[in-house]
Amino acid sequence: MNRITKRLFIAATQQNDGKTTISLGIFGALRKTEGRIGFIKPVGQRFVEVDGHKIDEDTVLIDQTYGIGSPLDAISPIAVEPDFTRKFIQQANTDILVRRIQNSFDRAAWEKDFVIIEGTGHAGVGSVFDLSNARVAHLLGSKAILVTQGGIGRPIDEIALNRALFTEQGVEVIGVIMNKVHPEKYDHVVDFARRGFERLGIELLGAIPADPLLGQPTLGQVCKAVKGEFINARTSSRRLVRHMLIGDMATGHLLTLFRTGTLLITPGDRDDVVLAALSHTGRHPRGICGLVLSSGHLPHESVMKLLHESDIPVITSPLDSYSIASTLHSMTVKTLPGDNEKIQRIQSLVEQHVNVARIVEKL
Repeated sequence: MNRITKRLFIAATQQNDGKTTISLGIFGALRKTEGRIGFIKPVGQRFVEVDGHKIDEDTVLIDQTYGIGSPLDAISPIAVEPDFTRKFIQQANTDILVRRIQNSFDRAAWEKDFVIIEGTGHAGVGSVFDLSNARVAHLLGSKAILVTQGGIGRPIDEIALNRALFTEQGVEVIGVIMNKVHPEKYDHVVDFARRGFERLGIELLGAIPADPLLGQPTLGQVCKAVKGEFINARTSSRRLVRHMLIGDMATGHLLTLFRTGTLLITPGDRDDVVLAALSHTGRHPRGICGLVLSSGHLPHESVMKLLHESDIPVITSPLDSYSIASTLHSMTVKTLPGDNEKIQRIQSLVEQHVNVARIVEKL
């Protein structure tokens, strides 16, 4: 296996801490200083079908953003399907998986100056089939960075726990990057967290403030989350939802609450609310980003005609308004290929708040 090309394993203390965000940003920063950058996600849990191959979603994002130039099946060698673990326990064959990962790394590193290796979940994820993040980092001869959410006590505790597994596998953790640090507490949190990590002998290599933009879903993501379908303006599925509003009040009051990027959720048979939204959009084209009609109801035929003549993206969902709002409030928003505004923001945040030069130095 290739032992020459520089590499970095990016892991995290929990799922959704921001590994892909950090990988995306560091990739962009390294391209400016290190030359040709490769990428691999050895074990993926969420995947899509691409040319007959099961490819991790984050791999597709990185490839479509940067044009890696490696075959997708090489940089996403293992997709954990629903029955993957059961089959492995019934007939374990770790050697085949190890060879697949190492061979894939050689392909990912071909003619590259640096390779980013993205892990899956916390350090122990994959242990059930003998391929924890820590072991994969060891197999690929990589040092590691741990990503954790902003804070003081909990992140330090979780870093100590996760680093122990990497240490057990003989993998050096060169530092920590905190993600989603509360902006109003940024200086305080970073100061104390840095000192706390130093007590563990770990360097804080970056701290990224929470950014509202990165938590805003697209209309397409909303539609999928609420089990809905577009009945108008499907081509606007990439619009960002900046605010949510449930239309369960008098229309006169409702009109005063519309803001730029508002997603209006209302029962489909509330013709008065739908007409108010149409009226507002006519005067303020950017005021409403979309409309979700709940409970599977549709407006009167005459109102539907007006909707189809408008540019308002409309989604119909079988869920009631409360369930829709609750679902959207708790959903995990992922950056998707083509989310250019978010991608540019991630690149900017990493360049401003992560000491990428120090990372390269420590490798």
